[in-house]
Amino acid sequence: MSTTGKISSFTTDDDQSTARAMAEAGYVIQDVENPEGLAAIRDHIVATACQHLGLPPTNDAEALLNNIADHVSVDGLNDLRVAVINALRAEEWFRPTYFSLARQALFDIVGNELAMQRGIGLSVQLPDDDSSLLPVHADTWDGDSPFEVVVWTPLVDCFNTKSMYLLSPEKQPPHIKDMARSRSAEDFFKEMEDDLDFLTIPFGKVLVFRLDLPHGNRINREREARWSMNCRFKGILTPYADKRLGEFFEPIMVRPATKAGMAYQLPGGFQESAE
Repeated sequence: MSTTGKISSFTTDDDQSTARAMAEAGYVIQDVENPEGLAAIRDHIVATACQHLGLPPTNDAEALLNNIADHVSVDGLNDLRVAVINALRAEEWFRPTYFSLARQALFDIVGNELAMQRGIGLSVQLPDDDSSLLPVHADTWDGDSPFEVVVWTPLVDCFNTKSMYLLSPEKQPPHIKDMARSRSAEDFFKEMEDDLDFLTIPFGKVLVFRLDLPHGNRINREREARWSMNCRFKGILTPYADKRLGEFFEPIMVRPATKAGMAYQLPGGFQESAE
């Protein structure tokens, strides 16, 4: 889109809308930007799960994933998860396709020079399973950079305890101020429970949230399993914490001026004359 004449803002209305939502709530939920890509990811997951479990191929991906507890026990769940994530990571198209699910949202929220988590995470939580719990936490408390965001993608409809919860920025101050009084993560959860938002995120939507937001999950009391994927993104030139570039993160988009600047060396003689 070309723009002529005088303009009064450096950002477009869409830029401002996304940024405003992120600033106010600490997260955004939107339609995936590449529905065909999401379908390809889910189809590959279903095909791998069927192969791993010795099931016939199916065209009903939603039914298989929701009812996976009919085919695998808690004891066999991690082997299934590892088989699925290894199959995805073996595909060259997987990481670029995952990025495409929220490409413009990441540009609007983070920027367009990006580093991406090398290993995308997969979570599977069976009904009434207490072995896959993530206690309340914020990733920044554990050594992650506050410049990162998470792209969280459900592979089935997620709601109530089949989803995850967040504590929004506006509700944080009293709880964060007094968190040192909590004897455990469970105590901390109970103190803030009334202020937590269990997010409703249907398949076909994607969640982007800040790492400083307390979040976690509970025992899934729904009758269906939860399947979700998660991956961190950050501006490539923003500060890193414990998770470093080249180890945990990989550059995926670097502009020519940045590449030139990173490779630049002052010509001989300048530094000596300055001394």
